Amino acid sequence: MMKRTGIAAIALVATVMSASVARAETLVDALTSAYNNSGLLEQNRALLRAADEDVAQAVATTLPVIDWSLRATRTVNNAQPSGDWAATNAATLRIGASMTLYSFGANALGIEAQKEVVLSTRQTLRGIEQDVLLNAVQAYVNVLRDREFVSLRQNNVRLITQELRAAQDRFDVGEVTRTDVALAEARLAAARSQLAAAEGTLAISIEGFRVAVGRAPGAAAPVGPAPVSRSLADARAFAVRNNPSVLEVQHSVAAAELSIRRAEAGLKPRVSLDSFVSTDQDSNEVGQIGVNIGGPIYSGGALSSQIRQLRSSRDSALAGLHLTQLAVEQAVTNAFASLQVARASRLASDQQITAARIAFQGVREEATLGSRTTLDVLDAEQELLDAEANLISAQADEVFASYSLLSAMGLLTADHLNLPVQQYDPAAYYNLSKDAPVAISEQGRALDRILESIGEK
Repeated sequence: MMKRTGIAAIALVATVMSASVARAETLVDALTSAYNNSGLLEQNRALLRAADEDVAQAVATTLPVIDWSLRATRTVNNAQPSGDWAATNAATLRIGASMTLYSFGANALGIEAQKEVVLSTRQTLRGIEQDVLLNAVQAYVNVLRDREFVSLRQNNVRLITQELRAAQDRFDVGEVTRTDVALAEARLAAARSQLAAAEGTLAISIEGFRVAVGRAPGAAAPVGPAPVSRSLADARAFAVRNNPSVLEVQHSVAAAELSIRRAEAGLKPRVSLDSFVSTDQDSNEVGQIGVNIGGPIYSGGALSSQIRQLRSSRDSALAGLHLTQLAVEQAVTNAFASLQVARASRLASDQQITAARIAFQGVREEATLGSRTTLDVLDAEQELLDAEANLISAQADEVFASYSLLSAMGLLTADHLNLPVQQYDPAAYYNLSKDAPVAISEQGRALDRILESIGEK
C-alpha cells in the first residue's frame, strides 16, 4: 500500500512538473506577442499606407479631372429713360474637364519616384519590425537571466547562513575564534544586499518585458542561441545586400534621381486638353474643347534652384548610403565578435564551475576537519558563485548576440523566424490604392473597409 502510495505521489509530482513545463513561456511566444501588440509597428504601417496614397495621387495627375460649378448672379441698374431700377437674374451651370496629354515624362517620373518612396518606406517598416523583435529578445533574455541571478543569490544566502551556523557551532566549542563568526556575518550581510539588488534588477527587467512584449512575462523556458552558421565575410556581404537600412537608402537614392529628372522635365512645355459645357436658366447651352500648349519662360530662377536642390539631396543620399553600408558592416562585425566571445566565455565558465564546485566541496570537508578556516570556505563558495554567475551572463550574451547578428543581416523578421502570426502584407493596400480608385468604386469601398477595420482594433 505504501509502495503504491509512493508511486502515486511521484506520478502526481511528475504531472504537476509536466504541466508547469507545458505552461512555460518560450521565446517564440514572446516574439509573437511583441509582433501582435506593437504600437510602433502599427504606427509605421499607417505611414506606409500614407506613402501608398502618394502613388495614387501621382497617378491621378495623368487622369482626367472633371469638376462642376454653379454660378447665380443678380444685376441691378437704372440705365433707363424712366430712371427706374431694373434687375436681371442669371444662373449658369458649368461642367469642365481637363487632362494632361503630354508632359515630356514629368508625370510618369513623378509616379516612379513615389513608387521608390513606397519601397523605401517598406524597408523602414521592415527595420522597425526587426527592432521590435530584437527588443523582445533582449527583454526575454533579461528576465530569464535576472530570475536565475535571483535564484543564485537566494541559494548563496542559504549557503552562507549554513556556514555562519557552522562557524557559530565551532566557536561555541572553541575550535574557531570570534573573527571567523564575524567574517561569516559580514558575508551574509553582503549576500543579502546582493539578493536585494538582484530582485530590484529583476523587477526592472519585468517592466521592460511588459513594454517590449505588451504583457507581463510568464515562466520563461530556457532558450538557446539562434542558428548562425555563416562566416564573418559571408555575413557582412549578405547584410549589405539584405539589411533594411541599406535597402531603404538605396530606394531613397533612386527616388532622388527620378525627382531630378522630373524637375528637368518641368522646364519643357506641357500639352493639355480642356473642355467644358454650360447651360443657363434659359436652357442656352455652350460647349468648348481646346488643346493648350505652354511652358515656363522665366520663373525668377526658382526652377533652376529646385533642380540644384534636388541634386544636392541626391548627393546627400549617396553619401548616406555609403555611411549606412559601413554602419551595417560594423554592426555585423560587432555582433559576430560578441557571439564568439560569449561562446568562449560559456565554455570556460562550464569548466570553471566544475573546478570551483570540486574545490568548494573539498575546502568545506577540510574545514570540518579543522585544516581550513571559515574564510577559506567563504572564498571557495564565492568563487563558485562567480563562476555560476559568469555562466548565466555568458548564456544570455550568446543568445542576444546571435539574434543581434540575425538583425544586422536583415533576417530577424516574423517571416524568417516562422512566427505563428498573421503577417502584415505591405503590398495588399498598395495594390488596391495604386490606380487612384474613387470612393464609390469597388476598390475604393474595399480601402474604406480596410481602414475602418484597422480603426476598430
